Amino acid sequence: MKVVLQRVNHAKVSINGKIHGQINRGYMLLVGVEDTDGQDEIDYLVHKISKIRIFEDDRGKMNNNLSSVNGSILSISQFTLYANTAKGNRPSFFNAGKPDHAKKIYDQFNHALENDGIHVATGVFGADMQVELENDGPVTIIFDTDNK
Repeated sequence: MKVVLQRVNHAKVSINGKIHGQINRGYMLLVGVEDTDGQDEIDYLVHKISKIRIFEDDRGKMNNNLSSVNGSILSISQFTLYANTAKGNRPSFFNAGKPDHAKKIYDQFNHALENDGIHVATGVFGADMQVELENDGPVTIIFDTDNK
């Protein structure tokens, strides 16, 4: 799995002009899945994302995690994280998970975050979505379970 985490002041996802999910302070996640991904990858990412300390404390140091600032997550499925751009000008998505498997893992990932006590808003898997966010910092972290 690959996850691009952006620390945000607020974020929302719209589908056909209607807001489907939105959060205030927290993380906006772009989530990509491979066919080989399963529970081990989910567990690893939930632990890392829920515990990572990238919010500033009262001294301006990144010492606080998501729960310490009462933050939320907006999770967006993003198969294009597995784009292969090595040849030509049109990316290949051969390494992206097949839709049935990727949706299952994406849903399980979001439920695992919720089970960890985090409020999670989502887009709709496979939909054409418009995402708006105000990146805070900016702070952007990339997780790749192939490189843990």
